[in-house]
Amino acid sequence: MGKTIIQQARGHGSMTYQVRKKAYIYRIGYPRNLTGIGEVARLFNSSAHSTPMAEIRWQGKKFYIPAFKGMYEGQEINFNEKTIIEGNILKLKDIPINTNIYCIESRPNDGGVFVRTSGNNAVVNRVVGEKIEILMPSKKGKEFNENCRAVIGVIAGAGRLDKPFVKAGSKFFKMKARNKFWPRTSAVKFNAIDHPFGSGRGKRIKSKIAKRNAPPGAKVGLIRPKRTGRKR
Repeated sequence: MGKTIIQQARGHGSMTYQVRKKAYIYRIGYPRNLTGIGEVARLFNSSAHSTPMAEIRWQGKKFYIPAFKGMYEGQEINFNEKTIIEGNILKLKDIPINTNIYCIESRPNDGGVFVRTSGNNAVVNRVVGEKIEILMPSKKGKEFNENCRAVIGVIAGAGRLDKPFVKAGSKFFKMKARNKFWPRTSAVKFNAIDHPFGSGRGKRIKSKIAKRNAPPGAKVGLIRPKRTGRKR
């Protein structure tokens, strides 16, 4: 009898596999057409994010960004001057080379999607025509549109990975808050219902090549190539 394997169950969603919605009420992003000056209204912790969060008030509105190292409540945040002060949100073309930045937009006005985890930062590397090359935390260069915006500074919360969890229960609740699949277990140790490689009486490991017409949840192991043979 066919069974729903664990990948399909998690993708479908149920009382067992569901996102903790309350943790995700704060969405990171900048409003369009930021001008003038904003203010840091409060600093707080969000269980869905690895870094302290900052609520910024601007023209009667509010938005959220990762806090930078040294940020304090009541601090002014500038959006349109070319003054290079930590916390200012500027376009990449207005930021000098070798400046630390984070929360970088992928496209102009998308709100900021790159470099948002605790303790991280990128560096403005060089100007390439109308593109700005950024040295990412992975030490690889990536080009961005010069009108993409970013926050000047280094994200707060450095050292997070240095702190041990000490016990499995602490890590369980930390992963649960972020809706992460933990602990990760070897596939052949699963029950047959939970994974295509599960059970395998006597631990005989089955073929790891997924069938070409397997549903998305069952495409695990080695995925068959779209084509084979020499390309002519």
